Amino acid sequence: MTREVAIVGAGIVGLACAHHCLAAGRRVRLIERGGVAEGASLGNAGALAFTDVLPLASPGILRRAPGWVLDPLGPLAIPPAYLPRIAPWLLRFWRASLPDRHRHALRVQAGLMRLSANAMAAMVEAAGLAGRLRRDGNLELYESEAELAAAEPGWAARAREGIAFEHVRGARLAALQPGLSPRLVAGTFTPNWMTVDDPHRFALALHADVMAKGAALTKGEVTAIAPAGEGVRLTLADGTVLDAEACVLAAGAWSRGLARRLGDRIPLDTERGYNTTLPPGAFPVRRQLTFGGHGFVVTPLATGLRVGGAVELGGLHRPPNFARADAMLRKAAAFLPGLDTAGGRQWMGFRPSLPDSLPVIGPSRASPRVIYAFGHGHLGLTQSAGTGRIVADLLAGRTPAPEVAALRAGRFG
Repeated sequence: MTREVAIVGAGIVGLACAHHCLAAGRRVRLIERGGVAEGASLGNAGALAFTDVLPLASPGILRRAPGWVLDPLGPLAIPPAYLPRIAPWLLRFWRASLPDRHRHALRVQAGLMRLSANAMAAMVEAAGLAGRLRRDGNLELYESEAELAAAEPGWAARAREGIAFEHVRGARLAALQPGLSPRLVAGTFTPNWMTVDDPHRFALALHADVMAKGAALTKGEVTAIAPAGEGVRLTLADGTVLDAEACVLAAGAWSRGLARRLGDRIPLDTERGYNTTLPPGAFPVRRQLTFGGHGFVVTPLATGLRVGGAVELGGLHRPPNFARADAMLRKAAAFLPGLDTAGGRQWMGFRPSLPDSLPVIGPSRASPRVIYAFGHGHLGLTQSAGTGRIVADLLAGRTPAPEVAALRAGRFG
């Protein structure tokens, strides 16, 4: 049995797992069905959102969701034909939004964010990626004082976790982001929010670093993972068989089927995210802007201005509905008068989402040598380094941070 760890998936989570396994002295083989970092890592919003501790499953979102769902271009949409398939997931989402479960998920998420912030800082330093980080903060914007008041419970929860923020209006708001529409009357500035220069470039730079440190890459689709003696055997679609000491399943939205063959029925579904990346200079955005009431963000990247977000629960196989990207771009133009919307590149990607807004990180039912690392929703980049550290600890037999027990696959029964 070869003494290496096979990591299924070369997106940002798989690459961070590779980084931490290499740092622990293990040999690493990445196995990727497509191109490196060409899934959700290719077109996400680029945020290191360590202050984003509020689970999507919350009492507040349930009050707003019915109106959103009825709007096919709104912040949260479900194609009617997909409703029967997503119904069990929605039931679990509703249960996760109950107050006691929401509070539990928030505590776990906050702990994972603290771990991830520390792990990211160390990974960035070790991989020479510090120049790719921007520390400009995030500005969440509101169209009314009532909208800000409705957000106050969430900010109070963040305050209890020690997260710094500042509610701003008037001249202070204008100084943080000049040129806003007068429709935007207030904002909340989160100074410790960070972004990367471009999420795909960031992931490719991490990939180059792990390859330089000895990782190997195999192109192919893994169709089966199974315990084999003192290790793990992986079978690829072309019939290739690979043996490894251990395996990490970090295949994002494509992880569900492989986990099921290992005996774990995990309610993983897909948040389909859309964006448009405008050419550099489309608008002088100073930091990431969040339009929470409309479910999208605007991020200045080295490669252009990215307008995207929203949630479409529609699975892996439906064709893209780029009218959603168009709708966000129109809203952005209304909130940022003078925004040049010409020349944009549209994108749709799959965020692997679990109904309690927490990832699955931990051993499979079949073997402790198969570790799951997927289901991060829109926080894959943010939680990648923390996930990699947890995975390396589990493979080494070390006890990870306490909150990890709440991320086990068995929590779904």
